[in-house]
Amino acid sequence: QARLVESGGGLVQAGDSLRLTCITSGRPFSNNVMGWFRRAPGKEREFVAATNWNGGKVSYGDSVKGRFIISRDHVKSILYLKMNSLKPEDTALYFCVEGFSPEGPYSLNPDDYPYWGQGTQVTVSS
Repeated sequence: QARLVESGGGLVQAGDSLRLTCITSGRPFSNNVMGWFRRAPGKEREFVAATNWNGGKVSYGDSVKGRFIISRDHVKSILYLKMNSLKPEDTALYFCVEGFSPEGPYSLNPDDYPYWGQGTQVTVSS
């Protein structure tokens, strides 16, 4: 089975909310930084959000700050991304990622995250 598995994507209208989930499998739970990247059609991968090992510290990309909330259940090994006030520009394939260390730093470089899920598609219509 995959190390990281995303779910919760779908087709929604502008202004709607959606929650993505990521399950860490293959071990009881992750003690590393985890987060989300996204890749819009024809664009490079973009940092969305990240959190430390227990969800106590968070970081957000400028484009989603104030609208998205990242959280995690460390014991159950589940990462969440609550997306509010969705815009058409949020349309992208969203990836769950895992970093190298428990506390970061939270890199904007996708190459600094060794583990990636397959992605879940979020499409926001006008």
